Amino acid sequence: MKNKPYIPYLFLSPALAALLIFFFLPVGAAVLISFTDFDIYSLGNLERARFVLFGNYVRLLQDPLFWKALMNTLYFVLIGGPLTIAVALFAAIALNSRMLRMRSWFRLALFMPVVTTLVAVAVVWRYLYHPRFGIINYVLSFVGVQPIDWLGDPTWAMPSLILLAVWKNFGYHMMIFLAGLQAVPDHLYEAARIDGAGWWRQFLHVTLPQLAPTTFFVTIIIMIGYFQFFAEPYVMTQGGPLNSTLSIVLYLYQQGFRWWKMGYASSIAFVLFFIVFIVAILQMSIRKRQER
Repeated sequence: MKNKPYIPYLFLSPALAALLIFFFLPVGAAVLISFTDFDIYSLGNLERARFVLFGNYVRLLQDPLFWKALMNTLYFVLIGGPLTIAVALFAAIALNSRMLRMRSWFRLALFMPVVTTLVAVAVVWRYLYHPRFGIINYVLSFVGVQPIDWLGDPTWAMPSLILLAVWKNFGYHMMIFLAGLQAVPDHLYEAARIDGAGWWRQFLHVTLPQLAPTTFFVTIIIMIGYFQFFAEPYVMTQGGPLNSTLSIVLYLYQQGFRWWKMGYASSIAFVLFFIVFIVAILQMSIRKRQER
């Protein structure tokens, strides 16, 4: 092996070649396209694509629909993210309790939405949200609440999608929290009980500090995933009503694959990348300061 230092690179070459072909080359092409006015006509003749340098990015900053989509996405991330973390954490605590029977069955039931196809889930939830025949409005009618057009009212459309996303995704993060809880040493809880700490103080002073690395990981994963908010509005509302559920990725899709403005869509993609990158760096810096 010492006489043949190239041997390790031969073993790595298939994986590196796959990364080059399926990741770095497409990303490089997307960067190049974002500086052009590449559209449907350029697909047939590349000479029709003209370099506009930062023209797409300047146009993007002046596009009110982009800012609307950005605000909607931030709304989804800032409300849906903490809700998903909270539901996943408390579900994991409940499943980790020794008093709960049939824990494996509950884990399976709570994890099932994660592996269920979103299209099938969307069909069911559209019936739940139906303004006349939906179960949600039927239940609310018993307390005197008038029927609400959950997906047709700009005020309620985004909260409805947030509720769907939380129900669909919390099971995955619940399993991560459950693994973190099972790694917490029992003697910490025993010491807290000896000192007279109840359940709430044990949660604040033992569970949460021990779960800090897990919570940080889950937060990063949820933040990255929720910034790519696409499937729910695409299937349920198509960005309506009145663009109240239009997300950045859905706007990117519309510009790139409905109107064939590939250059403009690529610029949206890289603006989203830089937003997610900056937010991730901020979260990591905050985490490092907390560890000091």
